[in-house]
Amino acid sequence: MFDLKEELHRKLQAGRAGLLSKLEDLSEYDLRRPMTPTGTNLLGMIKHLAGVEYEYLGGSFKRPAPETMSWVEDGSLWQGADMWATPDESSDYLIGLYKRACAHGDQTIADLDLETPGWVAHWPEGRRDTTLGVLLIRMVSETAQHAGHADVIRELIDGRAGPDHDAMGDEAWWREYVAGIQAAADSFATGVHSDKPTG
Repeated sequence: MFDLKEELHRKLQAGRAGLLSKLEDLSEYDLRRPMTPTGTNLLGMIKHLAGVEYEYLGGSFKRPAPETMSWVEDGSLWQGADMWATPDESSDYLIGLYKRACAHGDQTIADLDLETPGWVAHWPEGRRDTTLGVLLIRMVSETAQHAGHADVIRELIDGRAGPDHDAMGDEAWWREYVAGIQAAADSFATGVHSDKPTG
């Protein structure tokens, strides 16, 4: 029989594992450096999601985090302090924090039903009441979104792509594939491409 909670939990665990895999074998510099104009970086995503896990799958059900996070305590997360690692925040600390937050969330998921009522303090007045089911869906979505970001960021850093990369083709195959995509895009760069349907 299909179990919705089990399926959501599996999806969350898969997203967590995928995200963490993108941090493997990178230097402290590569883990931290901003790779987009808005500063997206790998370790920052881990730091951010640790706080979200502790909040949505912990504090919202009167199961507060067993540890403090300075950026939560001083409110600087609202200025983006949870999206990047300071020099005194080691990668071991932040990755460990994330794993502990995930374990904390796993216990909440195991102990409570999807219909269990929860409450999110930073949501707008009148919309703060929720359930474990709603927050589990949000956590799956948030984790999947950042795992996708991490796929792209890792590829930009050292070319390591997703799990199906090698199954699709070797280096020569990928060069030819990307060249085809570039050629299709280039047909619009000159302004002479017709937008009329071809079929």
